Amino acid sequence: MGVAISNFEVKQICKLVFAIAFLAILYSANLNAQTPPPAKAAGAPAPAAAENELPPQAAQVVYTIPGIDLPITNSMICTWIVAALILIIVRATTPKNIKEIPSGMQNILELIVEGWENLMGDILDERVKRWVFPFATTFFIFILMSNFVDVIPGVGSIGGHTPDGKFVPFFRPPTSDANLTVVMASIFLIMSLFWAIRYNGFWGLVKHIFGVKVETSKLLFPLFLVMFLFIGVMDLVSILFARPVALAMRLYGNIFAGSTIMDMTLNIKSWLWSVVLSVFAYGYDAFVCLVQAFVFAILVVAFVATLCSHSEGESSH
Repeated sequence: MGVAISNFEVKQICKLVFAIAFLAILYSANLNAQTPPPAKAAGAPAPAAAENELPPQAAQVVYTIPGIDLPITNSMICTWIVAALILIIVRATTPKNIKEIPSGMQNILELIVEGWENLMGDILDERVKRWVFPFATTFFIFILMSNFVDVIPGVGSIGGHTPDGKFVPFFRPPTSDANLTVVMASIFLIMSLFWAIRYNGFWGLVKHIFGVKVETSKLLFPLFLVMFLFIGVMDLVSILFARPVALAMRLYGNIFAGSTIMDMTLNIKSWLWSVVLSVFAYGYDAFVCLVQAFVFAILVVAFVATLCSHSEGESSH
């Protein structure tokens, strides 16, 4: 007795075959796109190989809008694409008639939302959770999709060459651009201070940072006051500088390093070693992309929790 294959199964197989073929074409372009064009004049030196093998630290300008001289970088292009995809996916998964029993993309979106909500409920006060939840969840989804741009074959290698022979890719992972990660960290800093003042009040926040947080006698209170003032200064430096820098540089450094490693494996002369090492590099980079999105979002929640909480002895002396 034969096995009947439905039209639906045939369509799914065709989609899978098409996806594999499409990725194979992009991978081939990924291997060959780094080859510089021949020199225009006889005897003209070719571009240095090192300049074409490793991605530059700064995002490269793909196009400059005439009249206003506004540069459009390859990371900006990917940022707009990621933002548009998020809007389309969220719009498609949250129609006007949301199903009580979710399925498909709505089910995936609800799993992410419920997972984050349960996790944040164990860290934040209920009132603070309502403020931070949309912010941290949006960060997680945006960073996750921006990070995974790095593992799409062709990103960082499909592009063109400038008149002087330098290779400029059309696409670059948004989070491998320090400008974006610094902006996200700055937004976190502003919002965390806003929430801290809203939760504690201005003078309550000052007391939260510099106040004596242990029970002590009146005799020892001046000594503890000086000690906690010193601790408060260090805590203030951490809040205003160390935390935002750590958020921005950790994300940028990991994604940029992943891009560099994959680019190095794709530029190995032996195609066999290039394919073998690229498989491991892609797997490792995908893992890093997922972890770094989670780390950034959970650190945002944890840092806010340190500002929007009260210790037992905070107002006692």
